[in-house]
Amino acid sequence: MNGKMKKIATGVLAGVMTLTLAACGNGNSGSGNASATDSGGNGNSGSGGSSGKKVTIELAISKSSQDSAFVAQDVLDEFEQKTNIKVNLQLLPAEQTATVLQTKLAVDEVPDLIQYNLASATTDLNLERNFEILDNEPWVSRLLNKDVLSAYDHVYSFHYSQDTGMQGVVYNKDIFKDLGLEIPKNYEEFLAVCEKIKASGITPVFMPFKDNWAANIWPAAAFADWAAKNEPSLFEDINAGRKKWSDVPEFATFLEQQYEVYKKGYTNTDILSDSYDMAVGKFLNKETAMMFMGDWLIVNVAEKDPNVHLGLFAIPSSEDANLGASPLGGQLFIPKKAKHMAEAKQFLEFLATKEVAQKMVDSQGSVSNFSDVTTPKLPEYKQEIVDQYITPKKTTLTTDAYMIVDRSELYRLLQDEFAGGLDAAGVLKAWDEKFSQLMKDKGVEGF
Repeated sequence: MNGKMKKIATGVLAGVMTLTLAACGNGNSGSGNASATDSGGNGNSGSGGSSGKKVTIELAISKSSQDSAFVAQDVLDEFEQKTNIKVNLQLLPAEQTATVLQTKLAVDEVPDLIQYNLASATTDLNLERNFEILDNEPWVSRLLNKDVLSAYDHVYSFHYSQDTGMQGVVYNKDIFKDLGLEIPKNYEEFLAVCEKIKASGITPVFMPFKDNWAANIWPAAAFADWAAKNEPSLFEDINAGRKKWSDVPEFATFLEQQYEVYKKGYTNTDILSDSYDMAVGKFLNKETAMMFMGDWLIVNVAEKDPNVHLGLFAIPSSEDANLGASPLGGQLFIPKKAKHMAEAKQFLEFLATKEVAQKMVDSQGSVSNFSDVTTPKLPEYKQEIVDQYITPKKTTLTTDAYMIVDRSELYRLLQDEFAGGLDAAGVLKAWDEKFSQLMKDKGVEGF
């Protein structure tokens, strides 16, 4: 692994380890020094409207992330009331978010803030060239874990939490209980579970593959689990040009598994027309029992109806697979060419105040990343993840943590498999060609 990606992956691992410690401590996130507490604890980030004129700043966010605590209406209203700064949301189509942002950055039509994933921003959006370094912002001194917000030895992003996202199979615990189902430990058991759920009249798996990134949840976890257990240096070798994605026959098997779930009739019919923003409704209405997704979906459903009991288990691509751990997502970034730089930083300072950050941590059941903001008792699903996967060290960073190029073409190729244009081997071969070109364009040695 090259040095830069090793630092990013190390930060993710640090986040997972800290989550374990915070969960074990249950509610004590530590205490900062007096100056740190004072800087974040008064709930007042100042007045950006001192000139008497209202300022509007633009925040670009994927439509699939509009449930983010950062953009909750009460948060935006309070900020506007205190500062006379209005936050206008630019909702971007989920499947085009990277492309739209790349275009905006290229033509200098940048928003003042962007919500994105740190690991993806390093590859998709050229983090170093396009985004402001936040090392000297007042809230940074109160961070418990800078690594999850950092790349290239600098803080580039903001988040109140240090949770890493966990990716696997989100499932309805009540449906499993009613049908007498156990968590499947391998692919054959998973198919048997799907068959029983289908027989009950419920769609076993919801696949929202109109948003092509969703098709990557299964392979990203499956590939990483296999590599960690069988060939730990695999991604380093792939990134050095010593191996190709198609050199690993198990990768084709994992792609075939996901496709087979669809072909056996265990999914929604219109997988290439259905989108991620339909997922919450599918679970609320008990129309589906499972979905290959991250634990953020569980939070979104619980916000709508806490009586819907969801859990998460590892992608059952191999026997007793590890749970996928993705880099912390949903951070806020400020472009270097933001038209309202000061106001954008003021918004981050407002979110970082003790009062506002505590509200967000409490509402999301998150592990706080601020020394003066207390981690609440973890929700049931998250405590189960800690007990069943994190504490016994049964998590593996997904492939996203090791990819140093734009993955959007891979997502499109995964879509093509379900459209009938490519088989699993064809997907890997086509990705080998695209990956090689992308690495060559970046000037990576070995390509």
